Amino acid sequence: MTSLRPGGPETVVAAAVATLGVLLALDGAAYRSTGGVAAEIVVALATAGIVAISRRHPGPALGLVWVVAIGHVLSGVPVGFVEVAFTVVAFTTARWGSTLVMTLSGLSIAAVGFLGVLTVVAYRFADVNLLPVGLDYALGAWQYRFGGLAYLAVPLAGAVLLGVPWLAGLVLRFSDRASLSQAGQEQAEEVASRARLESEQAQRETEQAHEIARLRDDQARLARDVHDVVGHSLAVILAQAESAQFVPDVDTEKLKATMATIATSARSSLQDVRHVLTAAAGDTTSAVAPRGLDTLVEGVRASGHEVVSRELGTPQPLPPDLEVVAYRVLQEMLTNAIKHGSREQPVHVERLWPDGAWAGELRLEVRNSIAATGEPVIQQTVTDETQPLSALPSAPPPPPPPPGVPSPAEDARGLDGMRRRLEACGGRLDVRRRDGEHPGEPATFTTTAWVPVRTVSP
Repeated sequence: MTSLRPGGPETVVAAAVATLGVLLALDGAAYRSTGGVAAEIVVALATAGIVAISRRHPGPALGLVWVVAIGHVLSGVPVGFVEVAFTVVAFTTARWGSTLVMTLSGLSIAAVGFLGVLTVVAYRFADVNLLPVGLDYALGAWQYRFGGLAYLAVPLAGAVLLGVPWLAGLVLRFSDRASLSQAGQEQAEEVASRARLESEQAQRETEQAHEIARLRDDQARLARDVHDVVGHSLAVILAQAESAQFVPDVDTEKLKATMATIATSARSSLQDVRHVLTAAAGDTTSAVAPRGLDTLVEGVRASGHEVVSRELGTPQPLPPDLEVVAYRVLQEMLTNAIKHGSREQPVHVERLWPDGAWAGELRLEVRNSIAATGEPVIQQTVTDETQPLSALPSAPPPPPPPPGVPSPAEDARGLDGMRRRLEACGGRLDVRRRDGEHPGEPATFTTTAWVPVRTVSP
């Protein structure tokens, strides 16, 4: 509830009290002494001042009311009609005073009635000489009908007269508090609703970010799979096509066999690409597991490269996801060996299954001699110690490759794809290059991968 401007109504009431009190004092000058009139004027002006400050300073106003009341008793000056204005003080102390002032004002009203009754009883229900002249005459007339008890009506009526505005102020006080509490609750609900909307928006944005990240991961995984499948098949097909150029025209059977091998490699590559795309589309029912590591070695041999393969330890079945990792990693190793290895030197493939010191990991290693016209991606000379791929220094941009030779960026993507596959399942990849120990001896390029033989819990 909106209150009036502080000091406005109280000032008007105070001016009216002062004017009325002075007029009443002057009107009764004929019946009282000069000192009595002056005392009534002082009381009227004091009452007006108390009313004027009651809104801004309810506590001091209540104290001054008690000063005036005690002054009446000690000086014997009768209570005038202007003291009715103390009802304004009763209202303002209950409406705007502090909790202490409000409580004291309520107790003061009860004290007025109690002390008034004691005073009447002390004077044995006689005139206490503190009432206005007119009221004193009226009570004297009522005394003949009701006896001395008529004087008890004065303090009780005064308490009621002060208690009604005090209760009204108290009601408005708690009504304001209830309104403020409701407004605060509505504001808190609004803030909570806004926070909930912001939280939901943030959650949606987080879900969208996760979905975008997942799609990017799927896209990168698909790109790696297609790169591994197509890159390996094209390298094999290219090697077979180049070897066909050297087949004598009269040897038609060997030429037909070479062309059949090319067709078989192309058909196998097309089938692998279809499997990769089918798995990417979420159709796991038609996905086919890799054909085995031996098929990769035999495919390279069929392309005309000499392959020296060695398998140590006891082969054991791998979980489907690790079988795919091992297949794709060895596939990329052989692809790099075909593209950059010397055809005059064999490609060495070694598979070491878990046994003893290698328990828990399948070790795959491919080593090839570097061809004079086809350097691998990593151009620096690395020490004999095996180095992780991330530890190899970056090379300056090499010159553009000749037609038909893959660019270094493609090789880097293949190595990075192997590294990501292995790290995802708890494996690791090492890459190294060694220069020949003797002049004229070709350098060698070795890639080594460790694949866990069982799925690693995240």
